[in-house]
Amino acid sequence: MARNKEGLVLLLDVGPSMHRALPEVENVCTTLVRKKLVFHRSDEVGVVLFGAKETHNDLARELGGYKHVLVKHDIKVVDEETKDALENLPRGTAPGDFLDAIVVGLDMLIKRFGDTKAKQRLCLITDAQHLLRDPPQGTKEDQVDTIADQMKKHDIKMDCIVFRESGVQHNSVMDENDRLLYHFRDRSVAKVVQVDTPTALLGALKTRNVLPVTIFRGDLEVSSTFKIKVWAYKKTSEEKFPTLKKYSDKAPPSDQFASHEVKVDYEYKSILEPDTVIPPDQRIKGYLYGPQVVPISSAEWEAVKFKPEKGVKLLGFADRSSIPRSYFMKDVNSFVPEPGNTKAMVAVSALARAMQEMNKVAILRCVWRQNQANVAFGVLTPNISSVNNVPDSFYFNILPFAEDIRDFPFRSFSSLPPSSQPTEEQQEAADNLVKMLDLAPPGREEILRPDFTPNPMLERFYSYLGLKSKQPDANPPPLDSCLRRITEPDPDVINYRVPLIQNLGKSFELKENPKRKKARTQERLAYTDPDDQAKSSENNAEKATAADGQAKKPEDPYAEKARAIEVMFPSTEKVGKIEDVNPVKDFEAMLAERSSSIWVQKAIEEMKKYTTNLVENSLQGDYYEKALKCFVALRKACIIEQEPEEYNQFVTKLYERLKKVDDVVKFFQLLSSKNVLLICKEEAPDSDVTEEMARSFFLKTEISSE
Repeated sequence: MARNKEGLVLLLDVGPSMHRALPEVENVCTTLVRKKLVFHRSDEVGVVLFGAKETHNDLARELGGYKHVLVKHDIKVVDEETKDALENLPRGTAPGDFLDAIVVGLDMLIKRFGDTKAKQRLCLITDAQHLLRDPPQGTKEDQVDTIADQMKKHDIKMDCIVFRESGVQHNSVMDENDRLLYHFRDRSVAKVVQVDTPTALLGALKTRNVLPVTIFRGDLEVSSTFKIKVWAYKKTSEEKFPTLKKYSDKAPPSDQFASHEVKVDYEYKSILEPDTVIPPDQRIKGYLYGPQVVPISSAEWEAVKFKPEKGVKLLGFADRSSIPRSYFMKDVNSFVPEPGNTKAMVAVSALARAMQEMNKVAILRCVWRQNQANVAFGVLTPNISSVNNVPDSFYFNILPFAEDIRDFPFRSFSSLPPSSQPTEEQQEAADNLVKMLDLAPPGREEILRPDFTPNPMLERFYSYLGLKSKQPDANPPPLDSCLRRITEPDPDVINYRVPLIQNLGKSFELKENPKRKKARTQERLAYTDPDDQAKSSENNAEKATAADGQAKKPEDPYAEKARAIEVMFPSTEKVGKIEDVNPVKDFEAMLAERSSSIWVQKAIEEMKKYTTNLVENSLQGDYYEKALKCFVALRKACIIEQEPEEYNQFVTKLYERLKKVDDVVKFFQLLSSKNVLLICKEEAPDSDVTEEMARSFFLKTEISSE
């Protein structure tokens, strides 16, 4: 069996006390199988039920005993049959004895894999509420020691999940069973987790085991004469969706060796010579440097790259409070002393405990691999172990450079006028809402702990993938109740606290929030005092009255309303329009008016119409220079105003409409040569255009599929 493959036996308690939890047990176990079908299709899985009505296992036939233990599915390569075995589990009638089930599962693994160095695991799910039978010889603790010795001999690990709903009264039997399970943990062969909700059960069983791989093995260099041997692992890393690939159904059904993969080839052709393919050796990447493009070959780029020496060096120490939590970037890594190295363990422990006592953190310079293209700076935080046989370690977080930090000058709430500050009644209502939705109330287990909370999007995806494999036309099912408790507030809490929520609504003036156009950055960051707004409106009204001259008779009320609207949203004629003398200056003046977002949109539309007119009515390129300046101004404005799609769609439609006109093609070549391209994501995050797409837009690209 390969090193990265796993043999797993699921030990599931189906006794009477577990009947209410069995739907969640079925759900979490089938999710595990679905993920193995995606990521580890060669893993082998077996299913053992205990507390069942029937008895069916090899040990019962060979030795007797081991009653009510049923081997539901022998250890085999995971497939749809494995998933089917975990659906509609039988409801048992006898109390479950988890020690008997562990022995049966252990026997199955030993018989299947023998002394091979295969990765083997038992997974026990039970409520551990029933009295276990006494062993023929010795005590139950002796039996646990015997089982643990065999597990260590064959390098078999076990995950124990104890599911007891909140409100279950502990008794001496449960205490004894818990003590036996934790004895497995003390022997370093098992991990024990206790959960009390179906959602926590869904997250407690790691449905996808990621093989721990070091990202660094070497010295933590404190000084030239003081080095500590450490290993670095990833502690947290975002779980991604599995890669979805393109497949073709063009291969004949009889071809068993067809891969059905779709290959995409790109051919680059020049606009001047559309029938000539440009080979790779005649293409080179370029980088903007002011108005020009500087070409840099791949060999030159490799020569320019910074290639530091591999190593981790301590730069110094800092107060823990001087590193804001918001500075932590990317994944979290764990630095542990080199396994088996006693001196390294003592050195790491001494350093970590000194840092903990002085409330300090360490700043490191890290190069994980030889010839790595970048250097990471980060903060090392001590992690003092609370378990006797687990050494102290460190957590490592990447810190940002100056270029990585984003400063947003939002004003403080304390600077708002008194009319915008909450009253005591409003503050009290908000405080009560926070207390009501406390996820860690006193005397109760924390709800939605990250260790036991699965990603609802991933879980839903795998569930639908399994359904789709059987029913190709199936629609996505409604969200599972366990996942709904992750994505939505607990309905029991909401219903119980209805008066508090109603009081919150009465404390504030509630208004309908109409759907509006997305605000621009300048409008979001700008703040105007309501009193200033009122004064501004009065001043504008006075100016409008003075400009109208001396009226001798009352005006029509509709005329007065029209004048007020005109003050708020000036017309193009009043502010100005884009004229032939200096169109760019006129366009910038219209943008500067900024009476509202609608006015900015009008300015962009005016410029688009004017630019289109220049391009279409140009004779032998006489208007191209002026049109180029207009394109540059329009492009810049759309970036600033966060309207990349306005510009990209305008250019795309204009290009598609006029690209067959020989004279106009030269203008698009001019845009390309001056680097007036589509707006890409690097320039505006709202853009859907990548840098590569922007640079190749004016080139004729052909895609051929095999």
